[in-house]
Amino acid sequence: MDQEIILGCHLSISKGFKAAAEIANSIGANTFQFFTRNPRGGRAKALDPKDIKGLKQIMSENNFGPLSAHGSYTMNLCSNKEDVRDFASRIIIDDMLRLRELPENTVYVFHPGSHVGQGVEEGIEYIIRGLKDAVDVYPEANIALEGMTGKGSEIGFKFEHIKNIIDGVGKGNLGICLDTCHLYSAGYDIVNDLEGVISEIDDTIGKERIMAVHLNDSMTEMGSNKDRHEKLGEGSIGIDALVRFASHPALKGRPINLETPNEIDGYEREIKLVRELIRKSC
Repeated sequence: MDQEIILGCHLSISKGFKAAAEIANSIGANTFQFFTRNPRGGRAKALDPKDIKGLKQIMSENNFGPLSAHGSYTMNLCSNKEDVRDFASRIIIDDMLRLRELPENTVYVFHPGSHVGQGVEEGIEYIIRGLKDAVDVYPEANIALEGMTGKGSEIGFKFEHIKNIIDGVGKGNLGICLDTCHLYSAGYDIVNDLEGVISEIDDTIGKERIMAVHLNDSMTEMGSNKDRHEKLGEGSIGIDALVRFASHPALKGRPINLETPNEIDGYEREIKLVRELIRKSC
């Protein structure tokens, strides 16, 4: 297994964490991402201590890096409706309790949310309130706000948004999850100016706060503000730029997961391709 990159993909845990880890290992991955609960709802399957023990054993035996636990898409901490914000707060607090039972250093990734017309500043204030409560439940949790594309009233498509949230919470281990499709669609030129983008991250958030990565090509052009993931090398970003991104020193040791439109065999091909191209570039 290539020790220079922690690379995997999004996998279902419907048959358990151990089964997902076995699949990941079989396709050349040394991490994987999973939804903490129904991504379009609020229900979560009870954790099985025996299953978690099996997961940890596979991770230890195969030198896995940190896993990524993705929060539900229905969670909107900055909604203009109080009941929606309350629902999101309950979900994230429950996710923190579940995270305590999972392998150490698991990164919790979630979409900051949409302000639905209230404005970015007010939306950020709501997110800060929700995250303060979550951090109180599990102060050691690694919580990564995912950078977004900027469609609609999304918050998080500018690094400054993430910085203001982190500063506002003022406690816990908060950071950012970089999604290559989202970055490019938000107007960050990772194709022609990767160093400039990494430098901007460092100047605003701090590159040490990069906690996780989603490696995806984009169906749309830079600055489109559209969230359209594409298979690696088949979109507007291109395989060369994606490999440069994945192998950048600022991302070393961070879990990198594919969210490309693939089945397991497609993920296996992409994981193999990225590893081969990184080795050739060294």
